[in-house]
Amino acid sequence: MAILLRHIRLVIGVLILACMALTVVPAGAQRINPNAEAVKEEQLLNQTKRIAGECSLPDRKACTLEQPRGRDWRYWYQVPLRLVGGLAILGMIAFVIGFYLIRGSVRIEHGRSGRIMVRFSAFERFVHWTATICFIILALSGLNLTFGKTLLLPLIGPEAFTTISRWGKYAHNYLSFPFTLSVIAIFLMWFRWNLPSRVDIQWFLQGGGFGKQHPPADLFNAGQKSIYWVVVLGGGLVAATGYLLMFPFLVTGIVGMQVAQLIHAIVALLYVAAMVFHIYMGTVGEEGAFEGMWDGTVDEEWAKQHHSIWHEREIAKGNVATPAPPEGKVQPAE
Repeated sequence: MAILLRHIRLVIGVLILACMALTVVPAGAQRINPNAEAVKEEQLLNQTKRIAGECSLPDRKACTLEQPRGRDWRYWYQVPLRLVGGLAILGMIAFVIGFYLIRGSVRIEHGRSGRIMVRFSAFERFVHWTATICFIILALSGLNLTFGKTLLLPLIGPEAFTTISRWGKYAHNYLSFPFTLSVIAIFLMWFRWNLPSRVDIQWFLQGGGFGKQHPPADLFNAGQKSIYWVVVLGGGLVAATGYLLMFPFLVTGIVGMQVAQLIHAIVALLYVAAMVFHIYMGTVGEEGAFEGMWDGTVDEEWAKQHHSIWHEREIAKGNVATPAPPEGKVQPAE
């Protein structure tokens, strides 16, 4: 009898434990929901502001894998920046082509006189061409960084694109130094000739010499002064922001570098657009203009037509025009 009672108590105990298990397990299962309780990436970013991993680099900032501002920067770089920059450059190219088809080249009204005047020294031309050559390479390599993956990569393939991009990046970094020095030299050389004056207002009101009137101008007209300040201010800004990117975290953190990169890209794209027009006017847009930066001399009739104030002052100083050398025998100005 005692044995029977012991077995009965054992069975009853087992039944009670089973009932407790049936009532507790479902409740616990309802509370444990991996999808609801797991920490999501967005929650983690909101709490820590960044996701960092483990790395062997001395700079711990290199271990950051993701941070919220990176998404905003990537969007502005990949969408609005490319749109605005592309429209600015292509729009300027379209404008220049249309302007040339409608207006054509600005000719020397009374034809060439056969007498030349020294306009720029050898040092001035050296500085200008240093800035020009560096700018062209910097512009092409920079445009490749912005538009290359979309436009160039599908055409030439990954291997060629990688090689071009790598060497373009080297050129972009190292040529920034002579470019910056040339911009500083341009600022110092021509500063006093590019200060605004009342003559500039007259120049703009008379259409900048593109019509029948030829407004007076000194060494530089108002249009050239505008280009000067684009070069000095724009070039200075892209140089300053570029060096922040070349030496990361030396002066600012990741947010400052993102801002610097956007400023660098926006100003550089607008700079390129402005230089498209400058190159056009200095070559096919205006007869006789290119010679001033090629051999340093200009035809006297060109000087009278486009820079009458400068021409009159040079004559008053005794710097009279001299006969032009025979064609094909250009005498460089010193």
